Amino acid sequence: MPPRPTDPRRGTRGGVTDPDLDPAGASPRGGAEHGTGRSRSGIGDARRYTPRGRSLREADAERGQRRGGDPFRPALKVVQGGADEPARRGGRAGAARAQDRAPIDRTGRDRAAADGAPEPAPRARRTPPADPVAGRRMGQGRGAGAGGARTGGRSAAGNRIPTRSRIAQGAGRGGPGKPVRRPKRQVALPEPRRRLRLASVLMLALFVVIGGRLVELQLIDAKAYAATALVNRIQTVALPAPRGAIYDRDRKILVHSVEARLVYADPGMVKDPQAAARQLAPLLAKPVSELLPKLAKHTFKNGTPVRFEYLARGVDVAVGDKVNALNLPGVRVEYDERRDVPGHDLAANLLGFTNYDLTGVTGIEAGYNKVLQGIPGERKFEVGGGDVAAEIPGGYNDEKPAKPGSSVQLTINSDLQYHVQTVLSQQMQKVKADFGSAVVLDVHTGEVLAQASYPGYDAAEPANATAKQLRDANTDLVVDPGSVMKAVTIGAALQEGVVKPDSTVTIGPAIRKGDTTFADTHPLPQGTRITLPGIFAYSSNVGAITVGDQLGAQKLYEYQQKFGLGQATGEGLPGESPGLIQPPKNWSGSSYGSIPIGDGISTTPLQMAAAYAAIANGGVWVQPHLVKDTITPDGTVTPAPAPRTHRVLSTQVADELRQMMEAVVTVPGATGHKAAVPGYRVAGKTGTGKFVMPNGKYDSHDVASFIGMAPAEAPRYVIAVFAHATGNGGDVSAPAFSDMMGFTLAQNHVPPSSTAPPSFQVTR
Repeated sequence: MPPRPTDPRRGTRGGVTDPDLDPAGASPRGGAEHGTGRSRSGIGDARRYTPRGRSLREADAERGQRRGGDPFRPALKVVQGGADEPARRGGRAGAARAQDRAPIDRTGRDRAAADGAPEPAPRARRTPPADPVAGRRMGQGRGAGAGGARTGGRSAAGNRIPTRSRIAQGAGRGGPGKPVRRPKRQVALPEPRRRLRLASVLMLALFVVIGGRLVELQLIDAKAYAATALVNRIQTVALPAPRGAIYDRDRKILVHSVEARLVYADPGMVKDPQAAARQLAPLLAKPVSELLPKLAKHTFKNGTPVRFEYLARGVDVAVGDKVNALNLPGVRVEYDERRDVPGHDLAANLLGFTNYDLTGVTGIEAGYNKVLQGIPGERKFEVGGGDVAAEIPGGYNDEKPAKPGSSVQLTINSDLQYHVQTVLSQQMQKVKADFGSAVVLDVHTGEVLAQASYPGYDAAEPANATAKQLRDANTDLVVDPGSVMKAVTIGAALQEGVVKPDSTVTIGPAIRKGDTTFADTHPLPQGTRITLPGIFAYSSNVGAITVGDQLGAQKLYEYQQKFGLGQATGEGLPGESPGLIQPPKNWSGSSYGSIPIGDGISTTPLQMAAAYAAIANGGVWVQPHLVKDTITPDGTVTPAPAPRTHRVLSTQVADELRQMMEAVVTVPGATGHKAAVPGYRVAGKTGTGKFVMPNGKYDSHDVASFIGMAPAEAPRYVIAVFAHATGNGGDVSAPAFSDMMGFTLAQNHVPPSSTAPPSFQVTR
C-alpha cells in the first residue's frame, strides 16, 4: 500500500525535498500529464505548508518583501492562474494521481527529464546544512558527492547540479547560466550588546559623579554651604560708640558728644532740586545756592554720576525729624554724633576739635584720641528675602555691644581759664599784639590750671577759624625768650658757687662779644659794682653776660637742659615744639654775649614757665601736665601717670634766687613794677626777646614777657605771659600778669603775705 499523500516524507530523502521537484510545474487543473515533463504532482505544494498554517511560498514571499522583493508576486500568480492553485484544489486525490503519473527517480530527477524533455528551471530553496555527514543522513543523493546541494555535483544521468547561489542567479535572470549582479554590500550595524555595555558604563559613571557630588554637598561641605547661605542672609548694623567727654578739674563739661543727625542726598533720585533746596535751606541754615549744586545731578571728573552728597552733619535731632517729614525723594536722614562745646571759645586752643568722623585733629582731642574714641559695636541678624528684607523672628541674632570711649578730666579750672582768656585778649588788643599766650602752673604738682592763646576761636565752629587762630601759642610757638633767661644763668652760677647772694659784678654801660656790642637799657658808668638783685631789677645785660663768662659755656648749656629747655615738656598736647638750645661747640663769638641773656636760643612759653616753677618749688623741676584722670564708661577713675620730676637747684639756692627776683617788682626804677599784686609778695622777671619768622629772620616786633610767682615767700603759682608786640615786658605783659595772679590767689583762697618784701641794695 502506497504511503499517504500527506506524508511529508513522500518525494524526499531523509526528510529533504528533492531539488528537482518544483511545484510550479503542476497542472492548472490539479493534475499533470504523465510523461510530458512539464507537470508535476500536487504533493509538492501540499508539503510546502508549514506547521504555522502558511505555505513556504507565502513565507518566501514575506521574506522577499522584507528583502526588497515584490510583495505582490504571489497574489499576481493567483490572479493569473498560477501553477499552485490546481495543487491546492486537487487535495489528496490530486496529489496521489500526480504521484502515480510522475514517479520520482531515486536520483531525484523526473523520469520525464530522462526521456529528453526540457528540464524546468530549478526553484531556489533553503540551503541544506554544510555538514556532509548530516547531508547524507538527511537523504541527499549519492550522485551529489560530498558537497551535496551546497557545492553542486552531478546526478546519475551526468547532469551538473547547480549550487544554491547559481540557482538563485538563474531564477533571477529567467534561466540558468546567466550571472546576476550581486547586491551592494551593506555596512554592518554595531553590535547591540557592545552599545548596551557602553551605555551602561556611561550611566554608571554619571551616577557615581552625581552621587559623589551629593555626598560632598550633604556630608563634607554641608556646614560650609550652610554658613555661606547664612552669611548671605545676615544683615549687619553698626552700633556707634559714643566718644568720651572732656571735663575740667571739677567735672564741668568742656566737650562732650550728643546724638545728632546727618542729612545727605542722592542727586540721581532728586526729582526737583530747586524745590528741595528751597525747602531744606531754612531747616539746615544754609543758603539755596550752597544746597542746589549738591542736589542737582552732576558727575565726577571721570564722568561717573555722583550718588552721595552730604547736605549737613551734626544737626539737631528735631531738625532731622523735620527733614524726614518733608519726604523729599533722594534726601535721607541718618544717625550722627556731634561734639558739643558748651564754652565755645573757652580753652578752645587747648581742647582742639574733631573731624566729622569724630577723630581728634588738634589739642587734647588729638593727643588723647585713643582714650576718648570708643570701639564701635555691631548687630548681626538674619533677614528674609524680598523687598522688605525684614528680620526673621527667632533667626540668627548676634550683638556685639559698642564700647563707649573713656572721658578725660583735665587739670584746668574753667573759671580761672575764662578769666585768663579774657584778660589776655583784652591786653593783647590794647597793645596790638600779633599773638599772645598765658599759662598758670601749680608749682608743687605741675598741674596746668589755665592755658590761653590769643587769638582764639570757637571750638564749636572750627571750620571758620584760621590756622593762626587754631594754634596753641604756649606750645606751638618758639621765641627767643630774652631777659627771662637771666634767672637760669644766675641760678646756675649760684648753684655752681661761681657767685654768692651778696656778690657784686663790675660792669659798664656795654660789653662786646665777638662782632656784637651788648648794652643795657639802664646804663651804669664803667666800673660800677652791681649786685645780683640789681642785675634782676635793672635787667642788666652786661652784668648777666659777665656772670655767664664766670660760669662757662658748658655749665650754662647743662643747666639749660636741667631746667627743661631744648625738649618738649610732654604736657599732653600734640605737636609741642622742643625748642632749640645750642651746645658750646656751636657757639660763635657773639654767642657768649647773646645766650646768657636769652638770645640765640628758642624756647616755648610753657618751657620757660616750667623753669620758673622749678625755682618756686625749691629747685625741683616738675613736668607740667594737663590731664588729671581718665574715667571709664562704668565710672572707674584712673589717675594720670605721675609727672616726671628732677632737682635742678638746691632748696637754699632756689630760695635765694627767688628772693633776689622780688627786686624786679619792689626796687625803685625796676622793670616789673606793673606786675605787683596788692597784698602779696611777687617775684619774677621781665623779658624782651625776638620772634624768628619762617624765613629765618627776626620779626620787627618784640616778644615781651613776664614770668612771676606768688606769694614769693611760699610760692603757690607761676604765671607766664608772652606777647608778640612792640614794647618791653614790663609794659606789655606785666599788667596782665598782675590781674591773672590776683584772681588765681583769691580763687584758691591763698592768704595774703604776712611779711614785707626785703630791701635790696643795687650797687656798691
